[in-house]
Amino acid sequence: MRLGKPSPNFLRNVIYNNLGAQRSELLVGPTFGVDNAIYRIGPERVLVATTDPLSYLPSLGPRASAWLSVHLLASDLTTCGFSPQFGLLDFNLPPGLSDYNFARYWDSFSEECRKLGVSIIGGHTGRYPGIDYSIIGGGVAMAIVPRNRYLTSAMANDGDDIILTKGAAIETTAVLTRAFSRTVKKALGRKLFEKAWSYLGKVSTVDEALIASSVGVRGQGVTAMHDATEGGVIAGIFELATASKLGATVDLEEILVSEETLQLCHLFHLDPLVSLSEGSLIIASLPSKTKTILDKLISQLIPAKVVGRLTSKHQGYKAVNRKGTRSFRYPIFDPYWKAYSSAIRRGWS
Repeated sequence: MRLGKPSPNFLRNVIYNNLGAQRSELLVGPTFGVDNAIYRIGPERVLVATTDPLSYLPSLGPRASAWLSVHLLASDLTTCGFSPQFGLLDFNLPPGLSDYNFARYWDSFSEECRKLGVSIIGGHTGRYPGIDYSIIGGGVAMAIVPRNRYLTSAMANDGDDIILTKGAAIETTAVLTRAFSRTVKKALGRKLFEKAWSYLGKVSTVDEALIASSVGVRGQGVTAMHDATEGGVIAGIFELATASKLGATVDLEEILVSEETLQLCHLFHLDPLVSLSEGSLIIASLPSKTKTILDKLISQLIPAKVVGRLTSKHQGYKAVNRKGTRSFRYPIFDPYWKAYSSAIRRGWS
């Protein structure tokens, strides 16, 4: 059974062909590579909405798991260029999750929502047989924003620069380090292990999305944003380009892979370029504004580099390195899920 998201073909043939009733107010609906729905609520305003799973990872504990869940939701929403304002949450809890630990989870969840300015406006909570860690529900984040200022990942232009923040396999490094800390520490050594341990705080693109979009959007700077999740930075770039009906040329040598991430991916037999990488933001930028965007991100201690350029759809998807140029395809699956499951079966801790 395929773990993680279904294939693009399944989405196209099954999901996108069956979307209930049509509404004229829906400006942007479910589309491959697009994070947010856009719904017109008046002549000057739109509702932006996104949804994502909510997680509880015992290896992270309740508070860190809640922080991660909030930021996974918020990271999708902020690719529109605005902060989330409202949240709707559905918790389907494992029977073994105690009231005490869920209370700690919820306290942290609410605290992080307050910091981001998110008002929780409704939801559902219950315990049910057959529910297990780590996915314990789903959430919706929403914001009401000006109609002429929001972004989607389908708005990029031929010739735009591709900026990548932080590098590759950010969430892979964060979660596997904490889930299998003894094994990882033994393999990486104390110094690299401590660096990898700190990655949990990097698994969010909220700050960089808002910083980048503050330079200007659409014809003023940032034309599209997309956070890299399953399939890593390669999938994320492919999704943004496809959503915008473009091709892309990516310089693989420019994609940052830290030493701690490289060593961890070697341990788990992962390719960091196609492994889970929430925390990496892909930004399409007008070339004339790229330096301003980079300078602003770097001034806020967010690493960022140009890793390629968007091209016409007819040029396809090209990857460049010291060995030459080749075509790249959308990753068939994210190896992270298999690596995580295999480590559990092996008894790694």
